Amino acid sequence: AELSEYGGLDNRPRIVVLNKIDVPDGKDLAEMVRPDLEARGYRVFEVSAVAHMGLKELSFALAELVAAARAARPREEATRIVIRPKAVDDAGFTVTREEDGLFRVRGEKPERWVRQTDFNNDEAVGYLSDRLNRLGVEEKLMKAGARNGDGVAIGPEDNAVVFDWEPSVTAGAEMLGRRGEDHRFEAPRPAAQRRRDREAERDEAQQEFDGFEPF
Repeated sequence: AELSEYGGLDNRPRIVVLNKIDVPDGKDLAEMVRPDLEARGYRVFEVSAVAHMGLKELSFALAELVAAARAARPREEATRIVIRPKAVDDAGFTVTREEDGLFRVRGEKPERWVRQTDFNNDEAVGYLSDRLNRLGVEEKLMKAGARNGDGVAIGPEDNAVVFDWEPSVTAGAEMLGRRGEDHRFEAPRPAAQRRRDREAERDEAQQEFDGFEPF
């Protein structure tokens, strides 16, 4: 009954090991209880760990039990490995236009790069801009209809980096000021500010609604 409390141990094969047969009292006790244990169907082994008596027979018996258990186990089918190559036109990110005119960029690479960027470091910001451009973010924004000054968000709605988009001919010198600076991230962001204002207005209206007490 106690074994059933330990994750199905009561269903496993069992043998009985009677130790310390090198001691006279131990040997006598083993000979006394052995017939009763064998009558219950248990295989019984008399051993002495100190004198190394009966250990070889015990190890052979344990090996037989393990081999029998493995042979009885249902054969597991090998896991099929499915390789799905990326489509030729899969850029690894998406650009969607939302109802308020904001363009949202979602994708593992751009979102990871944004999380890794220190926006207090001008060179890091410029490096991020170059990487996004090389990935094709700017090209997709143009195809989606983004224009100069439109708001662009990289990441999910609750944790995104928002900036006003300024397209460049090529990444790098055209948009850089001092080494590593990128004016697209440094310039005022009216679209982003308008979005924050709208969100603040919604929050204020919600607070007024929540605090309304009918007469």
